[in-house]
Amino acid sequence: MNLKHNNQEKNHQMMSFTRWNFFMTGMGIFTFLFDVGVDLWIAMKYFQQELHLYGLLTIFFILVGAIIIQVFSYTWFKDVEKDSRKLTWILVVHLFLSGIFVRYWYALKYGYLATLSKQKTNDSATKKKIAVEAMTDLSMLRVFKTYLESIPQLILQIYILMEHGRISIVQYASILVSVSSISWSTVDYQMCLRKSLPGTKGMNVGLPAITYVLYKFFTLTSWIVSIVFLLSCKPYLFAILMTVLGVAGLCWTLKQETAFCSTSGMEILYRIIIGFILIFTFFNVKGQKTKIPISVYYFVRVLTVTGILTLCFYYKPNLTRTLLFTILSIATVLSLGLGIISLILYYVCFHPTLCAKEMVGDTVDGDSSEQVSRMKRFIMP
Repeated sequence: MNLKHNNQEKNHQMMSFTRWNFFMTGMGIFTFLFDVGVDLWIAMKYFQQELHLYGLLTIFFILVGAIIIQVFSYTWFKDVEKDSRKLTWILVVHLFLSGIFVRYWYALKYGYLATLSKQKTNDSATKKKIAVEAMTDLSMLRVFKTYLESIPQLILQIYILMEHGRISIVQYASILVSVSSISWSTVDYQMCLRKSLPGTKGMNVGLPAITYVLYKFFTLTSWIVSIVFLLSCKPYLFAILMTVLGVAGLCWTLKQETAFCSTSGMEILYRIIIGFILIFTFFNVKGQKTKIPISVYYFVRVLTVTGILTLCFYYKPNLTRTLLFTILSIATVLSLGLGIISLILYYVCFHPTLCAKEMVGDTVDGDSSEQVSRMKRFIMP
């Protein structure tokens, strides 16, 4: 009995929701609105400059990301919400592509009750748990947005920079912010995920988080610039590479026999999305040992980047003589090397499982089994 009680206390402590989490969740609303606003502003500028294709692609990426987020968000609500009337208005909100704000509302509501409310009740631990779960759901949705919207738009903007040579200051700023936010969203997801799973040691803030950010930042930056090089040289080779990598990612996901969604249709959609995400960065698809898969993944990445840079010299020598290409190619090689070094350093020195064994014990009383199991079945960073 005492052992069970101690395990529950440890789980409650790990599933903590702090004032900092509440503040960052609130800031997330403004950053989300700012991100959407900048994307729409850039699309408008493209139309004003009569770059209609770029404007349409920007709008397309925004809509794809938004629709996917609404679909998964509503499905998760449907899995846990029993009140049909409440579910109806939640559906209406999602149909207007605003479901993310419902998610933020839940996170802020229970986050406030858990951290700032002066009324102390017996269910404060439960409120913290709900707040953590809401925060984790948001982080999972941000992962979808990052890889379905932000990365394609980043590729488009860098391509425009290389092809046209001039873009606005806002677009430069957008590129820098996008690269940083893409890396941070992945780290934020890992921190939220590990915090939300009972009996799982979280990622320490400091060197572990910084090392992980650098790993994602450098590997993603080098890869995005590389595929933009390929797009500039031979668009059809770019399309072939993306298709091959996407199919390979989908096949790997199918082989893992994921069970993230409650329906077969949503599971198929989920696997397709994960296959697409694996084009850009590595994720542990099913929470298993990843030493061999991640080694193979980045070995192929090194070969592919090397091949792309070689093709640039062969197919587009004029591009390789420019100062921009020289700077970006050197940055690509250095970034890939630094990213792999950061990856090795993180897994050798800072991975949470090195500091303490994962606790396998009783879950917290009152846990929502559907939400906890969903978190466990999502891709692991």
